[in-house]
Formats: sequence, structure tokens, C-alpha cells
Amino acid sequence: MATVAELIRWPEPDSMIGGRLIGSSASLGRVWKSIQMVAPTDAAVMIQGETGTGKELVARAIHDESLRRGGPFVTVNCAAIPGALMESELFGHERGAYTGAISQTTGRFHLAHGGTLFLDEVGELPLELQPKLLRVLQEKEFERLGSSRTIHVDVRVVAATNQDLWQMVQERRFRADLFYRLNVFPIGLPPLRERCEDIPVLVRHFAAQFAQRMNKKINHIPAELMEILRQHDWPGNIRELQNLVERAVVMSPGPELHLPSHELKPMVKNKTASVLRTLVEVERDHILQVLREAGGVIGGREGAAARLGIARTTLIYRMQKLGIAQSKAVGAAAGGF
Repeated sequence: MATVAELIRWPEPDSMIGGRLIGSSASLGRVWKSIQMVAPTDAAVMIQGETGTGKELVARAIHDESLRRGGPFVTVNCAAIPGALMESELFGHERGAYTGAISQTTGRFHLAHGGTLFLDEVGELPLELQPKLLRVLQEKEFERLGSSRTIHVDVRVVAATNQDLWQMVQERRFRADLFYRLNVFPIGLPPLRERCEDIPVLVRHFAAQFAQRMNKKINHIPAELMEILRQHDWPGNIRELQNLVERAVVMSPGPELHLPSHELKPMVKNKTASVLRTLVEVERDHILQVLREAGGVIGGREGAAARLGIARTTLIYRMQKLGIAQSKAVGAAAGGF
């Protein structure tokens, strides 16, 4: 991508949000710049964002833009694997290591040798397994379950979460040393409601994609429908938008994208209900206001962190979690966010 105004498009399996990360918004442009900055390195990356914002797409983009692009990209969904099986899933096991282990199994770390391992929903990783993960990150070695033979690997780890890992650290549900090791380079993904200018291009992309799959021809999207879609809150983010457009293509009898009125009414109501602001929105606005009052300064006696009564590192983490780029702090004195 040469400029922020261009579309960001990367190859992706159909299981993800339409196969591409698409948009021309400034917030998505900042994500792309972060990818370009960190991809050539081997630094661990922590991708933070709500469900449905495309965290795996960003992880794949980091891999594709890195020197490891010729190696494997291996995904582990930590929320989908029972805790008792997670160690075997990550590191493999020997035959007879436990009841039912009838043959030797290669773990995901070994499969990712020379490439990238994506740990999705890393906050779900069992606490008792976290020291072993930390050792692999630091020493680049591990043993299969039931074996004493050390296996050396060359793997870059990219993790993702929609949870507040720092809060989990405070509650002793996530190891602080592992958090710091994974959070070397955090990337915050903006929710769709904060990049509504991308909705039209996303709608057109999904409509064309599903129309082709269903052997239909959709060549017109009514302006009033597009406006309704732009005004929606999208609590499910891009995944919700994708599913809605797929349903619209199914229900459209002709070349015009169509949604029945009963499908649109809940969206209008949802927008009305959004006047009741969430706690996250209140927190984000409060931090932005304090940054303005502090002239964009984060640390120091008169900085935003001191005014909020929290540590500078805590404020930086909250800013990352809430999608507030540190570059915004610099421009806070001008009052423009």
C-alpha cells in the first residue's frame, strides 16, 4: 500500500472476514503503518481488538510482509482447545504420554518452525501452561509431553486478544512476565463504528463476493440502505456486517441489494439505544479529554497519567486497549482528535 487512501487487501481464507482487510480510513492506515514497521523484525506482536475486527487478518499480513513469508503460518485458537489438551496441542506428545496417546504427535510450535505462530485469544491460555510458553519464547526450545528430548525451534509469535490482559495480570490470572514478552509491539484494531467511512467499500466487496458465490448479479446498492448501514453500531464489527450482507444477497430477488424492513428496524433501534454510552466509550472520552488538558503529555508531574492518578505504563496500555494512538497525545494540545 502506497498511501492511506488506497485499499488494503491481503489474501485470506474464506473462513475469515471475506478474505481481505479492506478500508481507506485513517485508523486502518495507522494499522498498516504499524504492520510495515514491525513485520521485517522478529519482535513479538500483540494484536488487541474487539471480536470481529480482523485480528487474524493482521497477523497474516505481518507474516506475509516479513522475511518468514516463505515459511508456515500456524494458528492456535486458545479458546477452542480444552485446557487439558493445550500442552499437547502446542508442543506435541510422545506415544503413551497419556491415556489415548496412541502415536507421536507434532505440536504447533514444531509445525511453525521457520515461520509464524498465531496465538488467537491468548488470554484463554491456562495459567499452569504459561511458564512453558514463556520458556519457548525466551529460549527457543521445548520438550514434547512425555519426552525428555529438547527440540529447538525458530518461530515468531504473534498473539491476539479481546480481553484486558493487564487487568488479568493484576488479578493474577495471567503471568506478568509472559504479558511483557508477548506485548513487545502492541497493535490496536479500531472497531467498525470508529471507521464508518470504510463501510461502503466493505459492503460493495461483500456483496460482490457473495453474489459471485451464489451465481447472482448485484450491481446496485440503494443510498438509503447504505446510510442505514453506516449509522449502525456494529457490535459484531466486520463479521456482523459480512453476515448481514450475505443474508441481503440471499434475499435479493434482482440486481439491487435488498433487505426487508423487518431486518432494518432492529438496526435503527440499535442506533437509538446507542445514545446510552458504554463504559468503554466514557473511559475513552475521559482519557482524550485529560490528554488535551495535559497538552498531549503522558508522563511527568503535569502529564495525563498523573492527572488520572495512574502509572504512565498503565495509561499507555489503556490507550492501546481503547485504540488511542500515542501520536494522538502529541496533537492533543491542538484539541484535534
